[in-house]
Amino acid sequence: MPVMSQSSPCLWTRLPQSSQSPRDRYKHACCSYEGYVYILGGRENSCLRDFWRYSVVCNEWTELSCTGDDAPEELEEHTMVAHEGFLYVFGGMLDSAYTMWRSPFWVFDIGKNKWVHCKGKTSSPQTQMPTNRKGHSAVVLDSSMLLYGGFVDIKGSSQEFWCLDFDTMAWSLLNGSQQASSGPGPRHSHSAMAHHSCMYLFGGLKGLREQRDFWKWSTSSNTWSSLKTKSGPSKLMGHSAVAYKDSMLLFGGGESQNSPNNCLWRYSFTSESWGQVATLPGFNPPGRIHHCCAGLGPSYKSSTSSLCCDSGLQPQLQEGRLRPFKNKCFPAPLTFLGSEGAIELETFSPDKCYSNKTLTNVAELDKSKESLTGKDAQRIGNCLTFQNKAFRKQWNCTEEDLLDEEDGEMSQHLPDLLLVLGGRPCTRHSPITMWQMTLSDS
Repeated sequence: MPVMSQSSPCLWTRLPQSSQSPRDRYKHACCSYEGYVYILGGRENSCLRDFWRYSVVCNEWTELSCTGDDAPEELEEHTMVAHEGFLYVFGGMLDSAYTMWRSPFWVFDIGKNKWVHCKGKTSSPQTQMPTNRKGHSAVVLDSSMLLYGGFVDIKGSSQEFWCLDFDTMAWSLLNGSQQASSGPGPRHSHSAMAHHSCMYLFGGLKGLREQRDFWKWSTSSNTWSSLKTKSGPSKLMGHSAVAYKDSMLLFGGGESQNSPNNCLWRYSFTSESWGQVATLPGFNPPGRIHHCCAGLGPSYKSSTSSLCCDSGLQPQLQEGRLRPFKNKCFPAPLTFLGSEGAIELETFSPDKCYSNKTLTNVAELDKSKESLTGKDAQRIGNCLTFQNKAFRKQWNCTEEDLLDEEDGEMSQHLPDLLLVLGGRPCTRHSPITMWQMTLSDS
């Protein structure tokens, strides 16, 4: 299958984790919210019942409570999404004679740091709530959660398409969810993501057969449309997809449980075409299946609001404060190693810390610094490149900056990065496997 080289290359970096972190796993659920990544359940050698929060700024894990009547039990192949201070978890319960009598829906209040009682309701007496399922998808569009498909006990793959209204907490079955000819049909282990007013679904299993079809659901017309392209990923299941700028990033998965791949694909909504993202030399991520991906930074927000670009010479200011991070990945040839393909992460002098322009004149630099005061001016002289506190030498802020900023405030300045957490192959009794990906056009 031909590969289009429309995408800028990416850099992969492994993030080693300490023993104070969740165990490696697969078939778990994760989502990001305000600079934190939340991870729940999954499977190692058995189904897990644990709940963790990862601080991207501090590179630290915190185990949260997952006990009590309102907390979920052991889950696998479930979904978790974030919306306005709450996490919404659906499905993944182990099948038993009692499963059908229990609600497969849980809500976590981030502000109060606890699970809250919320079973939801139906939009009409004739409508029931969705039953337990695995391998479904859930995305947030406006003030609703759209839930598609899944594997439902002995019934197999489902084509049910549900909507949860966050304002009323009412479930409704969307029109056309029973018309297989006009949509994806029965599906599980697929991927779905939201962009503007649409949901995009790729691949997965239809019964026992892997798929590579690509679908768009429009909330304005309430209809499905098939997106046919000449190139793109092969048949996949157990992969993941996230929104990035005006595109969709799709990583991993495979044609079977035992054939995970490490391909990163990018679909442009503007050109309506696929491109496989090349990997910069140095580190290649391992093949992953039934993993989770979490995008952080302004380019990974799926909202329709426009992103601001700073084209001036001064570092970006937000509410009168200097943005402490720049988000650039600059490959540089290592000629002393005799290899044109090798790269390094350059350490930048202050003249490269000003947005996308370079100050080549010392007087110009001093003049620009005069317009800033106190710590803002001091920060300029300490800028480095690339970002993650796990690699503090490569963050472009000082230790003092990290201590002075609250985690919530620092999260507003996070660089664009994609985290890949866990997945098969899984290393038993080891900390969770984590990789970070940065695109060179970030």
